[in-house]
Amino acid sequence: MTRVLVAFSFLGACSVLNILAAAEPLFIESAASVGLNFIHENGAAGKYYMPEVMGSGAALFDYDNDGDLDVYLVQWGSLDEMGRASNPALTSRLFRNELNASVDGKRTLRFTNVTKQAGVGLERYGMGTAVADYDNDGDLDLFVTAFGPDTLYRNNGDGTFTDVTSAAGLKKTDAAAGAGLIWSSSAAFLDYDRDGDLDLFVANYLDFTPATNKICYDPVGARDYCTPRAYRPVPDRLFRNEGNGTFVDVSDAAGITKADGAGLGVSTGDYDGDGWLDLYVANDATPNQLWINQKNGTFADMGPLSGAAVNASGNPEGSMGIASGDYDADGDEDLFVTNIVGETYALYVNNGRGDFDDQRVRVGLAQPTAAFTGFGTEWFDYDNDGWLDLFAANGAVNIIPAQRGQRVPFRMVNQLFRNLGTAGGASGAAAVRFADMTAKAGPAFATPEVNRGAAFGDVDNDGDVDVLVTTNAGPVRLLLNQVSQQALPASTAAAAGGERNHWLRIYLEQPGRNRFAFGARVGIERAGKPTLWRRVRTDGSYLSSSDHRLHIGLGASALVYAVIVEWPDGSRERWTDIQSDRGITLRRGTAPR
Repeated sequence: MTRVLVAFSFLGACSVLNILAAAEPLFIESAASVGLNFIHENGAAGKYYMPEVMGSGAALFDYDNDGDLDVYLVQWGSLDEMGRASNPALTSRLFRNELNASVDGKRTLRFTNVTKQAGVGLERYGMGTAVADYDNDGDLDLFVTAFGPDTLYRNNGDGTFTDVTSAAGLKKTDAAAGAGLIWSSSAAFLDYDRDGDLDLFVANYLDFTPATNKICYDPVGARDYCTPRAYRPVPDRLFRNEGNGTFVDVSDAAGITKADGAGLGVSTGDYDGDGWLDLYVANDATPNQLWINQKNGTFADMGPLSGAAVNASGNPEGSMGIASGDYDADGDEDLFVTNIVGETYALYVNNGRGDFDDQRVRVGLAQPTAAFTGFGTEWFDYDNDGWLDLFAANGAVNIIPAQRGQRVPFRMVNQLFRNLGTAGGASGAAAVRFADMTAKAGPAFATPEVNRGAAFGDVDNDGDVDVLVTTNAGPVRLLLNQVSQQALPASTAAAAGGERNHWLRIYLEQPGRNRFAFGARVGIERAGKPTLWRRVRTDGSYLSSSDHRLHIGLGASALVYAVIVEWPDGSRERWTDIQSDRGITLRRGTAPR
């Protein structure tokens, strides 16, 4: 987030986008109408504390195992001079999805605030979330990062949670950064040592405290937030799951502390194709890190050698959000990184061996992102055509000149990019291009706000992926995808890739440890087209956790030849006779032989 100011005005950017409400919008903003009533408070009071402008995140996860996605929203509040949240009335909130509770025989999307009953009303200056079944009991647990103490909530399986942070060994104690004031950002659960237990990686940002707050100014001499270079980065942390409900800090032994960076976004994937999970960290104004798993309990930062650490000029960028996925259908995982205004957003294309080439200009993503600062992001197939598209949640961190004097002078619109695929269905990055669909996405994309976190999943279980967006000092937004809800008119259908396409939602189960098969890779075999590969994970984006169920668009043909599952330990199974346009559960050991 290097605060680079360029000669773009927000109004000019909007005129370039020419945002107009589509006759049939692709997304409809529905948060308040379905009961997601939440206003983020950043506590800004003219002191320009850096945490005020950075948060916060959210989680989409089925905490009660009833088949629909619930919502957790992280709250901030105000900071006192000691770095403590000073408004206990403001808490993070959990909303239960009541979709499966029918009313008069009809299923209607609505949410109920169950924060108090569930015991997750966190009274801290929160940042982000990570979701996984860390204790292998069959339900999803919740980890919340913060400016100050992080919190691990163990899901009790009865609709309630218990704070087990201290008992699990995750209490922050690093005196070098000020005990209790370590500023954590994104986090990710992964089984890096393949022992069946989900370990925890936590990205840390800067060594900041209110007592050491620095005075910074913008180019015209007005008070503004400092750049991250004004403070020292804090080392990230890796915690190994011992399989008994506790974690051990193995950061030094694993080599994670050998390279520092101002960490903001985290994603997991097998970037070198060796079957072991790696980590990619988006660092703000410092080189990004590509932690390649050495298969012996250690990692090596291959970022500088891989081509995914800096831009083509050799400079680090203001990296915040990460999307990790196979956008070009060639079988490996590529990386999209949101940056600061003036830098453009990066697309690092993987050659399958962990070497990356920055292709942002060639695919058409550089020019339309130049006037924006991005945070939450993800590859997701919004139109179910089989090609992964992109969403970017945008919002500035420095005063936008055209908004100077306004109460919140950091507002930007979100962006939607459609993957146009390749001619004839062939794979490979060379032919892939993206089209900016923001102007056609509907009024939900036309209102500028200070957007931050983004989580992805089919919230209403209607066969398309929706987007939950948090705003800094503003209301939460739920962008409900309409592609599978209506027969698209000709104009919209042409823009969105044709009439309604087919899809498949896959839920994995395996006995014993890592029951939800985090880290598994799933391939969809189709006639005359490349296999679609997706990975089970909840990480990525920015400060947020997305649905671990895999939603795969199939395009115009409903025919699926087979589904391949590469389980976390490397073993494979293959299922045939798969029906599309529905959710299916694949249990380990049940594939036909």
